[in-house]
Amino acid sequence: MTALAPYIGPNKDVPAGDIGLGGREIGYMFGQYKRLNQGSFEGVLTGKSADWGGSYVRPEATGWGLVFFAEEALKDLRKESFKGKRCAISGSGNVAQFAAQQLLKLGAVPVTFSDSGGTVYEPEGFTSEKLDILMEVKATRGARLTDYAARSPSSTYHASKRPWVVAENIDVALPCATQNELDNDDALALVKAGCQGVFEGANMPTTPDAVETLEDAGIIFGPAKAANAGGVAVSGLEMAQNAQMTQWTGAEVEKMLQRIMVDIYGQCADSAETYHNNRGAIKEGANVAGFLKVAAALREQGAV
Repeated sequence: MTALAPYIGPNKDVPAGDIGLGGREIGYMFGQYKRLNQGSFEGVLTGKSADWGGSYVRPEATGWGLVFFAEEALKDLRKESFKGKRCAISGSGNVAQFAAQQLLKLGAVPVTFSDSGGTVYEPEGFTSEKLDILMEVKATRGARLTDYAARSPSSTYHASKRPWVVAENIDVALPCATQNELDNDDALALVKAGCQGVFEGANMPTTPDAVETLEDAGIIFGPAKAANAGGVAVSGLEMAQNAQMTQWTGAEVEKMLQRIMVDIYGQCADSAETYHNNRGAIKEGANVAGFLKVAAALREQGAV
């Protein structure tokens, strides 16, 4: 932070956490930034504790936002809801945990989590109580999913295997771990399992050939650049609260997050329909919508 401080600021660049960098690290960095600026408060980092300038719902934002996006896609393209749908989730960190939490609220059935060692599978689905156990296990430093499996007799643990080849009858897949974790063989397995949608909670977890296989099979594909924007969205809301020197309630932030994710989906689907004549081509729609926004700014600001 000592080296980074001259290059960041509330109106310049605002870093946030990611894999391996959570609330504790943000706290240390924010404290050093304040020391370097004679103790003045500026909303220069997001993901801060709600006790000292952070926003409620920031830890949950990426996972909850992912489900809000997927819910809107299912409603728009399939005229269906999440109720009763079996959902395979990869990862077991914040994004995966809170995605599962929101899925349970909507009546879905999350059946897997994974880590670098393998996948834990609950054939009848994770309940709220089982999710609490998993979150408790993962909150313990160094704990693995094998520790969860040891506490849940109904689960099975599959070493060195990904959720996409472990779970049966998958309706929706939510890759929430890391890049390139869903390859073409996994995509073929999801097609065989009857999957209706794949929505990316991690950054680029699906390989290009796997994306092509999914789209060719008519499976809804929600790309990370749109589907996992919830974290960035609430970072923006945190910055807005800091600028106003105020703090909104968790219910207020959740409502705003849902509205943002529904709007993002709408932009993707509308662009897909306009420019590709296919409302379900969400990846292409996301690319077009993003390009048009940047292109318009470049033109209107005289850059081109």
